[in-house]
Amino acid sequence: MATQVFQSWGRVLREPHEALGLSSRHAPLPMPTVPQTVLPFGNGRSYGDSNLNPGGALLLGAQLDRFIAFDPATGVLRCEGGVLLHTILKLIVPQGWFLPVTPGTQFVTVGGAIANDVHGKNHHVAGSFGNHVRCLELLRSDGTRRLCSPTEHTEWFDGTIGGLGLTGLITWAEIQLKRVANPYMDSESIRFRSLEEFFELNAASERDFEYTVSWIDCAFEGKRLGRGLFNRANHAPAVIDTSRVPKGLPATIAETAKRVPITPPISLINTLSLKSFNTLYFNKQWNDVERGLAHYRPFFYPLDALLEWNRIYGPKGFYQYQSVVPPERALATTRQMLQTIAHSGMGSFLAVLKQFGEPPSRGMLSFPQPGTTLALDFPNSGPKLMRLFDELDRIVLAAGGRLYPAKDGRIGAAIFQAGHPQWRAFSEFVDPRFSSGFWRRVTGQTSGQISGHAAEKT
Repeated sequence: MATQVFQSWGRVLREPHEALGLSSRHAPLPMPTVPQTVLPFGNGRSYGDSNLNPGGALLLGAQLDRFIAFDPATGVLRCEGGVLLHTILKLIVPQGWFLPVTPGTQFVTVGGAIANDVHGKNHHVAGSFGNHVRCLELLRSDGTRRLCSPTEHTEWFDGTIGGLGLTGLITWAEIQLKRVANPYMDSESIRFRSLEEFFELNAASERDFEYTVSWIDCAFEGKRLGRGLFNRANHAPAVIDTSRVPKGLPATIAETAKRVPITPPISLINTLSLKSFNTLYFNKQWNDVERGLAHYRPFFYPLDALLEWNRIYGPKGFYQYQSVVPPERALATTRQMLQTIAHSGMGSFLAVLKQFGEPPSRGMLSFPQPGTTLALDFPNSGPKLMRLFDELDRIVLAAGGRLYPAKDGRIGAAIFQAGHPQWRAFSEFVDPRFSSGFWRRVTGQTSGQISGHAAEKT
């Protein structure tokens, strides 16, 4: 057992942890001696502290990175929990399959995708990632293994989906993939100039398009408030116009991805650069509507083209703030949030606005619910930013919304518990030897050491 420093993707939180290697999915968990707790750690793409366990140990889940079985006739894939979505795509796309749901990066593990019940641009059609998990194996700290599915150990299945790695280690999972004809997307980008126009576009688009998402400008007040670019797409049909196929696309993203070589001494994102970037980005296309054929990688994973892009925020890092509010309050609440952000002068250039649909998530702590979700990145500017977040918290809470644990690094117990009313029921499924900085913060616990009561239960 070695001590290593681990950090969140937002690079705000850096903590030493005892790192525990996993030799095989068949082996018992390498538990530390009492009183330390443990937490699975995949590829480190959670933004806050839901994947960190200060004062405790981390199980290096990414070491379980093997495929177990794949049926190209049915699209059923079984793999270990540490396999990256990127690795899966390299296997399945050439054989006519695709992920049923994918987040905005392909560099997350299957176990992490389940533990955070990630969502994508097609929530109104497909729901979240957990909706497509057929079964999984859960390994607990006491050595017990549970095969969990919608029909077997269902309560453990529902606790583990969206369960933030707290119910045990996902050693392997089986996923139902979706058919595609090729790696291309038929896409449209539409410029909109108000929030009302966004909601109208979205309502019209959900009937005919599987994928919808928008970039929104949150740097300006007045007439420019709520403007943005609406993107919608479907997987391309089997017969396509070859003249529209993008030329010169390499076989793997690694051949084109650039890396941010250093961490600059200060954040490259500030008020001046933000307003300039947003103005240029809003006007990047010549026409209000542009259509094209895009490869799936730039459509789904634009940020993956710049490896370690989180460094651009400088040594202090950044926070992401992602909320969802119910449909009946969505327009007024989103406008109030954007006005509050613009007035603060601390806008986000990676601002994403989209609608969640009706498909319910299985997980007790799953983030998606019907309504509008707004995701924003902010350079870590200290107390001033925390005051803005407190204002946004009040707006979200008043609207009956919630925040995304996978993106959070600072909310308190009150807003978490109000937004996730099943948290007490979920806590019954938490492994007594598993914990995280996030979980302790939102439940009022204070350390990475297990209590005497928990030690007795083990």
